[in-house]
Amino acid sequence: MSGHDSKYFSTTKKGEIPELKEELNSQYKDKRKDAVKKVIAAMTVGKDVSSLFTDVVNCMQTENLELKKLVYLYLINYAKSQPDLAILAVNTFVKDSQDPNPLIRALAVRTMGCIRVDKITEYLCDPLQRCLKDDDPYVRKTAAICVAKLYDINAELVEDRGFLDALKDLISDNNPMVVANAVASLAEIQEHSSRPIFEITSHTLSKLLTALNECTEWGQVFILDALSKYKAVDARESENIVERVTPRLQHANCAVVLSAVKMILLQMELITSTDVVRNLCKKMAPPLVTLLSAEPEIQYVALRNINLIVQKRPTILAHEIKVFFCKYNDPIYVKMEKLEIMIKLASDRNIDQVLLEFKEYATEVDVDFVRKAVRAIGRCAIKLERAAERCISVLLELIKIKVNYVVQEAIIVIKDIFRRYPNTYESIIATLCESLDTLDEPEAKASMIWIIGEYAERIDNADELLESFLETFPEEPPQVQLQLLTATVKLFLKKPTEGPQQMIQVVLNNATVETDNPDLRDRAYIYWRLLSTDPEAAKDVVLAEKPVISDDSNQLDPSLLDELLANIATLSSVYHKPPDAFVTRVKTIQKTEEEEYPDGEGGYSESHSHAAATGASPPQTTSNAQSSAGRSQATPAPVPDLLDLMGMDNSSAIVSADPTTPAGPSLPVVLPAATSQGLQINAQLIRRDGQVFYSMLLENNSQVPLDGFMIQFNKNTFGLAAGGPLQVPPIQPGTSASTLLPMVLFQNVSPGPPSSLLQVAVKNNQQPVWYFNDKIPLSVLFSEDGRMERSSFLETWKSLPDSNEISKDFPTFVMTSVEATLDQLAASNMFFIAKRKHSNQDVLYLSAKIPRGIPFLIELTAAVGVPGLKCAIKTTGLEMAPLFFEAMESLLKS
Repeated sequence: MSGHDSKYFSTTKKGEIPELKEELNSQYKDKRKDAVKKVIAAMTVGKDVSSLFTDVVNCMQTENLELKKLVYLYLINYAKSQPDLAILAVNTFVKDSQDPNPLIRALAVRTMGCIRVDKITEYLCDPLQRCLKDDDPYVRKTAAICVAKLYDINAELVEDRGFLDALKDLISDNNPMVVANAVASLAEIQEHSSRPIFEITSHTLSKLLTALNECTEWGQVFILDALSKYKAVDARESENIVERVTPRLQHANCAVVLSAVKMILLQMELITSTDVVRNLCKKMAPPLVTLLSAEPEIQYVALRNINLIVQKRPTILAHEIKVFFCKYNDPIYVKMEKLEIMIKLASDRNIDQVLLEFKEYATEVDVDFVRKAVRAIGRCAIKLERAAERCISVLLELIKIKVNYVVQEAIIVIKDIFRRYPNTYESIIATLCESLDTLDEPEAKASMIWIIGEYAERIDNADELLESFLETFPEEPPQVQLQLLTATVKLFLKKPTEGPQQMIQVVLNNATVETDNPDLRDRAYIYWRLLSTDPEAAKDVVLAEKPVISDDSNQLDPSLLDELLANIATLSSVYHKPPDAFVTRVKTIQKTEEEEYPDGEGGYSESHSHAAATGASPPQTTSNAQSSAGRSQATPAPVPDLLDLMGMDNSSAIVSADPTTPAGPSLPVVLPAATSQGLQINAQLIRRDGQVFYSMLLENNSQVPLDGFMIQFNKNTFGLAAGGPLQVPPIQPGTSASTLLPMVLFQNVSPGPPSSLLQVAVKNNQQPVWYFNDKIPLSVLFSEDGRMERSSFLETWKSLPDSNEISKDFPTFVMTSVEATLDQLAASNMFFIAKRKHSNQDVLYLSAKIPRGIPFLIELTAAVGVPGLKCAIKTTGLEMAPLFFEAMESLLKS
């Protein structure tokens, strides 16, 4: 839309839809175009304009390209909720796909591919086949992408109609953009297929390399990504491929550069000539450096990829460490990544420059960045033995500036340096001890305590230093307590004098008696047992020589690194995780007949995370439902294909019970065989283990096997809907199958007064939709947590006004015994509270609760052996009283 089109978003007068309808049917072209713009504007801001579907579709018959685009946009948005009406547009699509104007031909095919309605796909095939062989390259490249969209809707259809072969033929097309789109489409299809679809041969390789020089930047990315999966025959072929791809390194688009780098890195694995490899490393450095002059977000992506590249090929950027020096205005996420790469590129040759930078960073204002810089100095010391002394000098200078968090980080890294180079730099311990009073972070405290314990024999006042920590032993975090325990034992073993003996007693007592931490307690008991039985063995265990720690700057596992390098320029290389760790791919093997239904609406059983918001419903009354079922014998129901199991993912659906589980012999008939072409359904809602199920027995009295069963529940008072697909095996003639369908509540609630009516539609592959009515007994919704304490019951009864009390007589019911009646009601989660006598009658008090916390306080009055029972209830949900008495009557009869 142009800049003047904002007026279409302004609110109109009341009666907006009728006004738009009138304008859409205007005889004036400009008025119709303005009306369609208003409809699109309303759709964009979230208004429901689906009722104008027919009127908008009528506007398709136009030569105006802008209007046609707008109508197509509307169709894409609403075709899913109006699949039957979308068929009306098919003739225009087919006609447009043969229009003399290539833009209109391409637009028609593109739109048909975007309308994800199964009914339309069969009409899409012929136009798509024509467009794949169209004279105009713009139409061919659009058709190529459309094949991938069609494959996503119906893979079997694409394979049967030979579209995959047509796509492969397009790789030899003389237009580079057609080649790029064909490659993109085949790559997309391959990702969703479990068998090889797109394999590059030496013949297609040359075609792709030729197209690479001429197609657009995104076309180049698709081709480079496809080529990166090609395994060259030998080193010579790898060199040839790399030579053809190398010019892409100078491209202005960052995605093309990174895809080219990925391609070259993978081919370098096969190249044996060290000179060629060295030259390639030199050629890759400048484009990677150039990426760091882009926007911060692109810098970050580039840095994450460079992080992987330098782990595999550090020589590529070995001389470019200066470009990774942090600038004052770099965002913190860029600075952190630069630090990581500087550590990886640090060497004996450049360590002085690097340390100067790190020292500078350690005086900045961002605390997290400063900590990371101090740790970086320590990691360089561990990595480079010859530079360790210079690193320690810098750390000591930083300690002298007395900034608390700098001092604490320095002590943490010096502890690691001591472990890396034992008995080398212990002379600095005295300087570290001066900072004891400033330590307040657990990791810094634990590091300092480890140093004191490890070098207790070299520290004259080690016992005093440790004693200062012992005063707050119970309040310290577990990390510090564990180090204090070990350090005190080390001190005792190295200096078994009176002071350490008293300290060890205090520590062991604190660590075993006063603590709740099992790790600390167990370690203390082990030390206690060792010290009390064999002190020499304790020395061998506690003072054993420790392994030297190593440099962790190349922390990725080689196999993981190779996988990430194969995914450079994707999210995988930014997350540093393999794609499988954060992307779930569904492999399409073969779609079943069940999956051929169009996307459904309403409350039909779906495996999608969402259902369409609108849609036709089964009839609203009993008589209508019965007459619909009767009519269905002669002709299919007028609401076809509402049931949707397309793209069913059973892993995400609630799996129902084993279909062979008996549903019980006493299920009432809800759909007689006489009115439904021999299919008889017995069904009833039941409650089992706190879950509502729809127990069903399906009998096949017809002459043909029945399969592909699906079910939908209409809107109802409690919003009951299927919690998963209806799992019924194929039923042979003369046999039956049982199933338990899990139900969920409040999914599709109907407005109006409460009703126990449950309207159901069932469909199979051989018959039309059958509608029938069932009842929702309120008793199946009584929850297991409905029991009330006697005092709470009495208090609630008194607090509810008399207007919330209602009663009903059941004159024919005869109570044989109080216990039997209570047991019968308890089975339906109506819990006994109390009993009293009143004029030879028993008065029973019970409680029950339905979802959303609505309680029922029940008073039953009856005499044993005498006809008649009076039921009075008090409840906050008075509108539910009729349903309660209906359920009570059913329970008493049973």
